[in-house]
Amino acid sequence: MNKKMCQILAVFVLCFSGSVFAQTKIAILDFELKDLTLAPGIPAEIERTAAVKRMLENELKSAGYQIIPVPLVTQQQANSGFGYLFDHDDVAADLAKKVGADYILVGRLHKPSFLFAYLMGHLVKADNAALIGNFIVESKGGDKKLTLKGVETLTVKIDQILDKTYIPPEPKK
Repeated sequence: MNKKMCQILAVFVLCFSGSVFAQTKIAILDFELKDLTLAPGIPAEIERTAAVKRMLENELKSAGYQIIPVPLVTQQQANSGFGYLFDHDDVAADLAKKVGADYILVGRLHKPSFLFAYLMGHLVKADNAALIGNFIVESKGGDKKLTLKGVETLTVKIDQILDKTYIPPEPKK
């Protein structure tokens, strides 16, 4: 009887520890640029927009999240036009399930002015298509350091809803 109890306890501990230490899996889509300035689509802004995803992936990885890649072709197949995935949580959730993610972040860089931009993100839970986070972070200027600071702030907001493990880097002097 004692041996049987030890076996049951061992199975319980293994099952419990696996769920405790399982990483949260998040897919991050390429950010879309919504440039409302008088000179939309300049190369520097397109590069900045592309860099946001990489920066966010790095910050979330540093907090212990597992980043699930979404092939560009797969993202494009799910997307029916600019802003579609941002506005359709159900389709974004289906995409997350397809790639094996628990959550998916659909992002946009909204630029109404040359002076600032907004990093916007919708965090959608894959299993029920619920929008669990609607984030807006203001980023003043187009400097890489300022964009990274905005991404760090966005990471804090995402992490507050999910695992609460992210510690932003200390400001550089």
